Amino acid sequence: MKIISWNINGYRSVSGQNPSKRFGKITQENKLFKFIEDVDPDIICMQETKADVSQINEELRSPKGYHDFWHSATSKKGYSGVLIFSKKEPVSVNYKLGIEKFDVEGRIIEAEFGDFILFNVYFPKGYADNERLDYKMEFYDKFFKHCDNLRAQGKKLIVCGDYNTAHKEIDLARPKTNTKTSGFMPLEREALDNIVESGYTDCFRHICNEPDHYSWWSQRGRARENNVGWRIDYHFVSNDLLSSVTDAYHLPETLGSDHCPIVLELDI
Repeated sequence: MKIISWNINGYRSVSGQNPSKRFGKITQENKLFKFIEDVDPDIICMQETKADVSQINEELRSPKGYHDFWHSATSKKGYSGVLIFSKKEPVSVNYKLGIEKFDVEGRIIEAEFGDFILFNVYFPKGYADNERLDYKMEFYDKFFKHCDNLRAQGKKLIVCGDYNTAHKEIDLARPKTNTKTSGFMPLEREALDNIVESGYTDCFRHICNEPDHYSWWSQRGRARENNVGWRIDYHFVSNDLLSSVTDAYHLPETLGSDHCPIVLELDI
């Protein structure tokens, strides 16, 4: 089974409904469906869709052969949002933590597939202000408490998405100059430490311990071309599922967003 996570930074742009611009060149092509056709994932989880399904042209709402599940922000239009395309229909789907201030931002889809529960999550950004940093840290806490309840029931979990946090110094190109930047602050990194200590494994680091692997690059200063990036997108699995992991890797050559797709392969 191949499960991809990708922050697409705008569904209407990556699907070609709206034109996209890179280095002054404007294009309007369905990069998303072409990517799915080429890579053929069983499941693809997307974050930052920035659209409700009702805003998408009908022929662009899902590729042929996939079920689609959308969770869009109701707090404001064009914000946040997550989406799953899956060849196999889940046993059940849940879109809420049961906490209104989180649920209105369209940040999670929980899909049960029998052997495991898959979470597609767009974790909040912290920014510099205390209010959003507190919001981010509370989201981490409440979300993983929900996961703990499921694990107590014997469920195996995959938690993929944009965590908006680089965990270790190896996970960003310039760690020394970013210790006070949200996304690499000690408090945020500690949250990922806690995830590992509570029985999850970062699948990419389980496979690869090499530096210079990133999943997001600033759109300024040709950061992507120079590989000045951050690794903030992850597949974490509960450790009782780790023996099923066969590979985990990035696809940095895939364009269409300021993030690249990340891939998890399982024998399940």
